[in-house]
Amino acid sequence: MQKEKLRTVRKMKGFTQQQMAEVIPTDVSNYSRKESGAVSITQAEWNKLAQYLEVPVEEIYEEEEAKIVIENPVFNDNTGVNVGNNNATANISNELSIEIIKTMQEYIGLLKEEIERLKK
Repeated sequence: MQKEKLRTVRKMKGFTQQQMAEVIPTDVSNYSRKESGAVSITQAEWNKLAQYLEVPVEEIYEEEEAKIVIENPVFNDNTGVNVGNNNATANISNELSIEIIKTMQEYIGLLKEEIERLKK
């Protein structure tokens, strides 16, 4: 996810990506990837950037988006569900998380029943 708040404040204050890269310190191409959301920004980097821009961290901070991979190790068919993508571009809604947990709990229950059946 692009860091629009950071980019907007940086441009509004007239700073270049090169100047911002020197603050954290990193090279300009890596800073560009951070600002575009391809590379995560650490809390220490957020603090340095906010101090340099003379704004509270909350004014520029945007959370990293979640990436969740759920695999089914019971079967060896590499079946899995990938929520999000390599750039972590999608937040997982609370409802989806709850549904995933419920589904997994139901599956665990079925497996326990199968184990008990096989023991007999």
